[in-house]
Order: sequence, then structure tokens, then C-alpha cells
Amino acid sequence: MSNTTTKVREPLIRMSKRASIIWWKAWLIRAAAIILALVFCAVIIVLMTGQNPFAVYGSLIAGNFGSARKVMITLHKTAILLCIALGVTPAFKMKFWNIGAEGQVLMGALASAACMIYLGNVLPTALLMPVTLICAMAAAVIWSIIPALCKAKWNTNETLFTLMLNYVAIQLVSYAITFWENPSGSNSVGVINPNTQGGWMPLLFGQKYLLNIVIVAALTIFMYIYLKYSKHGYEIAVVGESQNTARYIGIEVKKVIIRTLAFTGCIMGLIGMMLVCGTDHTISVDTAGGQGFTAIVVSWLAKFNPIFMSLTSFLIIFMQRGASEIATTFRLNESVADVLTGIILFFIIGCEFFINYKVSFRHAHEEGK
Repeated sequence: MSNTTTKVREPLIRMSKRASIIWWKAWLIRAAAIILALVFCAVIIVLMTGQNPFAVYGSLIAGNFGSARKVMITLHKTAILLCIALGVTPAFKMKFWNIGAEGQVLMGALASAACMIYLGNVLPTALLMPVTLICAMAAAVIWSIIPALCKAKWNTNETLFTLMLNYVAIQLVSYAITFWENPSGSNSVGVINPNTQGGWMPLLFGQKYLLNIVIVAALTIFMYIYLKYSKHGYEIAVVGESQNTARYIGIEVKKVIIRTLAFTGCIMGLIGMMLVCGTDHTISVDTAGGQGFTAIVVSWLAKFNPIFMSLTSFLIIFMQRGASEIATTFRLNESVADVLTGIILFFIIGCEFFINYKVSFRHAHEEGK
């Protein structure tokens, strides 16, 4: 036998999954993606509108930080989106795909509105607030625990189940509005208790949104500790990795699923109360504003880390509010602003591929045989 030398050629591009990546490198990749997205958007702005992209980006910043009121609104919207993301995260970490945040928030909002309408001028504020919170949480817990029970008992598809419950919740709110119309025939509830402000959450240092922001900040810290250091957080992580392993080490999987979704319901009920009693002082089918679905993106991009979720929530709200400001300032179609937002989100989501996978280019090497 003789030794021969052959040239082994590899594929042009080879992708391999990273075992791990340092957190600061991951965020460096995300930052690079945002910069590339802004450059790409600048080209789109020039081609589509002929506007100066730097002026457009200046308007993007002004839409969020142009005044003290705009800053507070941006922080409040960030807090609400972050809170919903915190609510869906425990279930997602457990690989229970809860797509029903929208409906769960609506049910909490519906219970809060009912308390304001029927008890707002009966109970003192000191008693009404905890009663409203309990009712809101109870309604949202019921809405979130129904699919959990069905999943635990019959292994139903939680994605479809929770998604369909969103539409049921919308119809229930729509049905309730027909009884609470103000004025009659308007198909809207109007501001609840505008004269007495019964059931309205109190102002903090004279600021309308500050109390909500403080509550969400405290909840973020709590959720980080809960998921990372508590026994329940450990059980959620184990069930998410492997239900068989969880059973083997003595974890009651069904109990964990039901408990986790009940916890999710408590958070969604809190959000519903904050939106109705603290922000809008009314209710409609759009009270949740589609943020239940956006929160899924927030949670996923942050890898279920509550601290990082605050950054991703802020980024999305920053782009949404800035895009609206661009459309108003430059008299552009709202679709242009949506295009810019979509491009940036596309780059942000796309960069996750390079965080999870390593790309290598083809090279040839000698191998003796």
C-alpha cells in the first residue's frame, strides 16, 4: 500500500452551533445589527422620501425625549410592555407556549372596569384598590389556568388554546361594553367616574404614570430573583429542559405547569388593572393594544432574562414612538414609519442567528491516506 495525498474540500459556508457566547459579545453583535439597520434605513429614507436621514433620526429621538411628558410616556409604555413580557416569560421558559397574554390582560382589565363601575363610588379608595386588584388577578388567573389544566390533564395544544381564548376575551369585553356604554349608543364606555375618580390609581409625586413605572421596576427585580434563585424558578427551568428528567428527580410536572400559569395570570391581572385604573380610566377591546404579541418578541430576544427585557422593551417602544413622530413631522404616510420599524426589528431578530451559530468559510487542507 502506498500513501496518497488528497485534497479534501469543505462546503463553501459551514455553520456550527455555538456552545456558548459571552454576554457582552452577544450585545455587541446586537449593537452592530442596529447600526447596520440604521444605515440601511437611511438609504431607504433617501430613496423613498428624499429627506435628510439625519433629520429623520433626529425626529426619532425627539419623539421620545422631546419633552418631559414624552419621556414619561415612553417610560410608561416601556413599563407596560415589559410587564407583559415578564408575565409570559415563566411559561415560555417552561416551554409552555402561552400566546394568550392579550386575552389574559383583557380579562384583568374587564374585572377592573367592573369594580370601578359598580364599586367606584361605594368603597373608599383604600379598600377599593385591593379589591380591584384581587378581582383583576382572579379573572386573569382563571383565563390562564384553563389551558394549563387542559395541557396538564389531556396534553392539549396550548398555542392554539391560548390563542383562541384571546378572541373569546375580546368578545366578552365587547359584550360588556354594550351594558356600560357612555353615552348610550356610542359603543364605548367613556371615562369611568370622571367626577369622583372612584377606582383611579393615585398619583405619585403628581405624575400620572410614575406609580405604574415603579411597580414594574420592582416586579422586574423580583422576577429576576424568582427565576434565577428560587426553588420555583429552578423547577420551571428543569421542566422546560426535560419533563422526563423533572419527573425522575421528583418534580410534579402538572403541578408546576398549573402553578406557573396561575402566576402568569396574577401578573396579567395586575397589568389589566394598571391600564384601566391607572392609565386609560376606561376599557375597550384595544386596551391591551396588541402588546401581548409584541411581548413574546421582547421575552425571546432577551433570552428570558428580566433585566435584558427592560432594554429590548425600551428599544421597541423607542422605535414605535419615534416612527410615529417621523410620520407626523415629515408628513409621511404612517406606512413609511412602519417600514423603518420593521427593518430595524428584522435586523435585530436576524442577528440572533449569529449569536447562536458560528459561520465558517471554506478552506482546503491536505490529508494523508
